[in-house]
Amino acid sequence: MEPLIKAEGLTLRYGKKVAIDELSFAIPKGRVVGLLGHNGAGKTTLMKALVGLKPAEGQLSVLGMNPSKQRVALLERLSYIPDVAILPRWARVEELITLMSGLHPRFSAERARTLLKRTSVGLRDKVKALSKGMVVQVHLALIASIDAQVMILDEPTLGLDVLSRKAFYEMLIDEWCDGERSVLISTHQVEEIETLLSDVMMLNEGKLVLSISLEEMDRRFVALSHDPAQAEAIAAAHPLLRYRVQGGSAALFDGPLPEAVQGLGQRVRPSLVDLFVALTRAPEMNRTQG
Repeated sequence: MEPLIKAEGLTLRYGKKVAIDELSFAIPKGRVVGLLGHNGAGKTTLMKALVGLKPAEGQLSVLGMNPSKQRVALLERLSYIPDVAILPRWARVEELITLMSGLHPRFSAERARTLLKRTSVGLRDKVKALSKGMVVQVHLALIASIDAQVMILDEPTLGLDVLSRKAFYEMLIDEWCDGERSVLISTHQVEEIETLLSDVMMLNEGKLVLSISLEEMDRRFVALSHDPAQAEAIAAAHPLLRYRVQGGSAALFDGPLPEAVQGLGQRVRPSLVDLFVALTRAPEMNRTQG
C-alpha cells in the first residue's frame, strides 16, 4: 500500500547551509511518528517542506501530491499546527468555528463543538480570556475537526504545564487517531510521548540517524545494567552509550549483547531518551539506520 508520506533523497538548503540532507523515509497510514532532534537539527525545516512552505530537492510525496506544486489541494487533506498556536484574541470560540466553516471545505462545526466539550472552554469565551493551555486545546479541536488524513504537529505543547500537555495528547489520541490517519509530532518532551508513538525518526545536523518502529527498536537495541566495577570491561565492548541509572551504571548496544559482556550485568529495556542521546550526542554518531 502506498505510504501517506514518502521522501527519497530530500535535501533543503538555506544558501550554502544544508538544513536537511538526503532524507529518505516513508510513513504509512495508522502511525504516530515522533520526530526528535536537538534545536537546529532540521525538524521544523522538514515539516515546512512536507506542507509545501519550503521547496526541496529530491523526491517528496504527501498523500500522493507534490507539496510545493499542489499545496492548496494538499491542505484540504492535511492538518498542520506550527510551534506557536495563534488565534485572534478578539474572537469568541463560536466565531472561530463559524470562520473555519467558511474557510475549509472539510471542516465539521459539529465535531468541533463535540471536541470542545472535553475541555473547560465555553463557546462564548473570548480567546483573550483563555489560558495558554486552553488556546492550544481550542486550536487542536479546530484542526482535529478537519477531515484530514495526515496531521503534522511542530512542538504543539511548547510552554504548557504537564496537565495541559497530558490533556492535549489524550484528545489527540482518543479523538483523531483511528488507524487510518497518521500523525507526525515534533517535540522535546520525549518521555511524555514515548507511550503514544508507533514509530520514531531522529534527526542530527540535518541527517536522519534513525527511522524505526518502536517494536523494532525494542528488538534491535539492548541496554545492560551493571555494577560500576564492571565499567572497564563494558567499555572495551564499545557500547553506543554509557550512562548512569538508579543504583549503578548502564551501557546501550546496537544489536545483540557482545559475548564478552553477557554475564556482567542485567539486560534492561533502553528508553527512547537514552537512544536519542546515544545517536545524536556528536557529529561522529551520524549514520543512517533503520
